[in-house]
Amino acid sequence: MKIVIIGGTGRIGSKVTARLRAQGHEVVAAAPATGVDVLTGEGLDAALAGARIVVDLANSPSFEDAAALDFFRTAGRNLLAAEAKAGVSHHLALSVVGTDRLSASGYFRAKQAQEALVRESGIPYTIIHSTQFFEFLPGIIQSAAQGTTIRLSPALVQPIASEDVAEAVARFALQPPTNGIVEIAGPDRDSLSGLAQRFMSRIEDPREVIADVHAPYFGAELATDTLVPANAAWKGSLDFEHWLACSEFAAGYDQLHKLH
Repeated sequence: MKIVIIGGTGRIGSKVTARLRAQGHEVVAAAPATGVDVLTGEGLDAALAGARIVVDLANSPSFEDAAALDFFRTAGRNLLAAEAKAGVSHHLALSVVGTDRLSASGYFRAKQAQEALVRESGIPYTIIHSTQFFEFLPGIIQSAAQGTTIRLSPALVQPIASEDVAEAVARFALQPPTNGIVEIAGPDRDSLSGLAQRFMSRIEDPREVIADVHAPYFGAELATDTLVPANAAWKGSLDFEHWLACSEFAAGYDQLHKLH
């Protein structure tokens, strides 16, 4: 079966591509580097010819409000039009747990627009809402830095490893379309500020984490449950300790201590 992965050379896309190819499927890893551009439409028709399933993992390179909205609207319209022409029977899009509860954030309003295009396309679909990836922790921490302090919300999170995200995406892509949302998450919950403190302690980052209910997340304040699944979710197997042990940060930590 032919499957097209939009963003197929990225963090998640490369893992999904490898999994589906290992199962014997014909997989096209579509990205600008492979001649497919969802913003201009270049290469889309050729890539989608004969495809039954399309997995959309593309993300806006900018989190600025207008730029993100333009990306998701333009890419979504181009991709869905090409899918309709090709007769695609399942469109799967990766989105974020809490997207529907974060209208104060321009980025998440852009994700809402993307999801609306999918629902209204007439193409059978599945939208996966994932919790935050463990791999995003350093970026989240740095975005909240104020000198020697890190100010983050104590709202609950249930982070998931990118390996588990890829596993879920590959599984749901091969299942019948749900024409709705499925949620995926990691095995354990923690507060965002608490998880950041655990991570920073392990990598010996001396900055102080301050829990602040008013600290913004992509421009929006969080309620306690904004970023965790509202319903029963598919759960990944890798918890924080297992992810960290396999990560680049563990390797750096071990090397640092060998030098002392």
